[in-house]
Amino acid sequence: MGSNTSSGHARAVLDGIRRIVQALRESSRAAEKHAGLSGAQLFVLQALAESPGLSLNELAERTRTHQSSVSVVVTRLSTARLIERATSPGDARRAELRLSALGRRRLRSAPQTAQQRLVAAVDGLRPADRARLAAMLGRLVDGMGLETRRPATMFDEPAKRKAGQRAHA
Repeated sequence: MGSNTSSGHARAVLDGIRRIVQALRESSRAAEKHAGLSGAQLFVLQALAESPGLSLNELAERTRTHQSSVSVVVTRLSTARLIERATSPGDARRAELRLSALGRRRLRSAPQTAQQRLVAAVDGLRPADRARLAAMLGRLVDGMGLETRRPATMFDEPAKRKAGQRAHA
């Protein structure tokens, strides 16, 4: 009976991971279809809509993402004129990020992201449960031999290639 229970628990864990990954993929496809943005770009826009004037570090904290990963997404959004960077009126050393008028329009037609739901669900766990989950996921990552470098924002897709441009091996 022990192996059946163990096998059942393993299946439940893998099914849970599959559901999360599937939700993230579907959310990213919906963001692309309805707003023309990657899931990560939409997630960042939604965070800025909720809290205009965040610094890059504050935005990274709000999205639970490393600053360097959020910086890449912010650069893309800025290049697309969906967000604006401005110097803080109270501190000239601080840059604030806000949605542009174009960013606000684009956001109106966008669905909620799975990233938002995932962050809310993790935040809703008791602190002790969050700590156990973090430790267990860390062991899974180690057991899989995955790289230890910082991951990109959730489901951030590389910029689309222009027609005829080849991928590098």
